[in-house]
Amino acid sequence: MPLNRSVLDIDAAAETDRIVRWLRENMRGLHRSGAVLGISGGIDSSVCLALCVKAFGPERVVALLLPEKDSDPVSEDLARMLAAHYGVTPVLEIITPALDGYACYERRDEAIARVFPEYDAKAGYKAKIVLPPGLLEQGTLNIYSLTIITPDGAEKSVRLPPPEFAQIVAASNFKQRTRTAMLYYHAELRNFAVIGTPNKNEHDQGFFVKYGDGGVDLKPIVHLYKTQVYQLARHLDVPEIIQKRTPTSDTYSAPATQEEFFFRLPFAIMDLLWYAQEHQVSLEDTAEALDMTPAQVGNAFDDFTRKTRSTHYLRTPPLDMTSLGSPVPAGR
Repeated sequence: MPLNRSVLDIDAAAETDRIVRWLRENMRGLHRSGAVLGISGGIDSSVCLALCVKAFGPERVVALLLPEKDSDPVSEDLARMLAAHYGVTPVLEIITPALDGYACYERRDEAIARVFPEYDAKAGYKAKIVLPPGLLEQGTLNIYSLTIITPDGAEKSVRLPPPEFAQIVAASNFKQRTRTAMLYYHAELRNFAVIGTPNKNEHDQGFFVKYGDGGVDLKPIVHLYKTQVYQLARHLDVPEIIQKRTPTSDTYSAPATQEEFFFRLPFAIMDLLWYAQEHQVSLEDTAEALDMTPAQVGNAFDDFTRKTRSTHYLRTPPLDMTSLGSPVPAGR
């Protein structure tokens, strides 16, 4: 199959109409009368809000602002601007008290301090976890490093041991799961459905939390590559400041882009490489079309394969005995 840099171009108007029809049909099928979603000032939730307003009207869309103490204040400012842009009145729910109840920050900081004993969040230290850069050239595995920023701005980074990594992630995932609980409160209050904002990159490569931001009723953009989401954003008149904003995880106290935290590649090149792998374009043909070397393409393909394989569990629905086949007769 031929590959070129315009292969992911879509008819944004036609795709918008198709998603809007799908939202309306499935909302009726769920016997719900409107949409609830969280908005963060990011491109994905902005596009989903615009689609929901188009499908149901602003009076049947509830947009929640769900900040916590590590959230970038800019996110709330942009989210409020976005809601006003589409005629929706936002609802603010600060989730810090709930996270304190779960000891989210305490559990996370305990793990960080085992790696950096001097770390003290109350003294102004900040932290994040990141993957190694230079994927195309080095092809390194997805092994996280912990970076702390001292109160005077100095950065320190070390490779993150597995037990501390697991504890930091497990504690941080309280954030997404708490947001989902709040979304369902507002949805059940109104007999509305919860709208998910993950795109294809996030869903298929595993950049979401099971029963957190992955636990929703409808996922209107999960079939779209990130670059295609931007095409919809332009058509739907998402404010330019949001279109130009660098996508972030907005999970850790230190700022981290989605590229450094998880994807390891710019979306413009990653989407083309991923499309090529999914459509079985050879390393050589992909390299020629994208002005890369076969080794670089191979590094990216290997990374996609590792991510989709290692996060398969996240996309697996709950299993029961019927999922396992017939029971084994007694005596065997």
